[in-house]
Amino acid sequence: MGSFKVKGGNQLKGEIIPQGAKNEALQILSAVLLTSQKITISNIPNIRDVMKLIELLGDLGVEVEKLATDTYSFKAGNVNLDYLLSNDFKTKGASLRGSIMIIGPLLARFGLAYIPEPGGDKIGRRPVDTHLRGFEKLGATFEHMHAERFYKIDGKNLTGTYMVLDEASVTGTANILMAATLANGTTSIYNAACEPYIQQLCKMLNKMGAKISGVGSNLLHITGVDSLGGCEHRMLPDMIEIGSFIGLAAATHSDILIKNCAIESLGVIPKVFQRMGIQLEFEGDDIHIIQQDSYKIETLIDGSILTIKDGIWPAFTPDLISIALVTATQAKGSVLIHQWMFESRLFFVDNLIDMGAKIILCDPHRAVVIGSNRETKLRGINMSSPDIRAGVSMLIAALAANGTSTINNIEQIDRGYQFIDDRLRSIGADITRIQ
Repeated sequence: MGSFKVKGGNQLKGEIIPQGAKNEALQILSAVLLTSQKITISNIPNIRDVMKLIELLGDLGVEVEKLATDTYSFKAGNVNLDYLLSNDFKTKGASLRGSIMIIGPLLARFGLAYIPEPGGDKIGRRPVDTHLRGFEKLGATFEHMHAERFYKIDGKNLTGTYMVLDEASVTGTANILMAATLANGTTSIYNAACEPYIQQLCKMLNKMGAKISGVGSNLLHITGVDSLGGCEHRMLPDMIEIGSFIGLAAATHSDILIKNCAIESLGVIPKVFQRMGIQLEFEGDDIHIIQQDSYKIETLIDGSILTIKDGIWPAFTPDLISIALVTATQAKGSVLIHQWMFESRLFFVDNLIDMGAKIILCDPHRAVVIGSNRETKLRGINMSSPDIRAGVSMLIAALAANGTSTINNIEQIDRGYQFIDDRLRSIGADITRIQ
């Protein structure tokens, strides 16, 4: 287990480039199983979850070639379905939540899939019902082997249909979408997620020969085709990293230029941080966060406290709720943070309270943050990261604090942020990685 030793209080300055989007990568990489032809993908982030999925594809028999630091080619000409029944697969699949994304492609192309109950962040219940019910609508059947914590899904004759998803799940939409590309007839998915990750997947699949319309809306139509071919695809920059860097710059009183942000794909993210009083300058496709002595949280028109809550795209993404919360601790004013999608994601605030932050945890979903306007500095402590986003929020707090902090269980951070310590050191952060 690794740790970060962080000496806080330094102002940061310089340029930083966001990695490729983690949440896009997991579904884009799984889509290579839909064809026997070569697919080349660039801007792949070098993070733990993504590298584990690439390794898993290789174990399945996919020919994987690293062409550059962030570019790989994949050729799934000889997929070994027997590997899905191996103990090795059960162990690796259970440790990686993104492994569930291989079900749709395997069903579409081979009519059969197995998957262990997936792991991932400890942020609350994350059921896979949306995925499995969608596959059932297409004609698949599944067997849940409870004792082995393992699923078998049979989908030899997938047939297009109309369905309304129980929730606008990004991974559920992507999985069902991929399964429908090779099904007989036309599938319509209503209440589909429409995040940029889904739009990117649709664009890639259409380049491969799929017939998908309604891209960017919550109603997708997929007309099944006989086969799909190869293509080249470049992933978006990670919007969660971009939001994290905006919060980092504000909380540490720093001047940071975030390069190559694909601003048109960020939705309301910049606006939410601007409502927290953070000044952003848009320079082409770059975002410049200007050093500010103080940033003041807006109130509502009637003078009541601002609420920042997550929601289904195009609302504010839940992955940035933790970042908004820690950023608010150093602001002037108060804000209600409402994280309604996951019931355990706010529990990390105990660490921020120990650091001196003024936070009232109302219930598992809501916290009131009373900003200190930097009049009361956070203090360094020892803490442990429960999940990816909480871990980075703790890192931001540690960089803003007086004194030295130790963050344990940084494997969680490494799952979502590539070489984060190296990149932050390049703009002045004092971080040491301890193995």
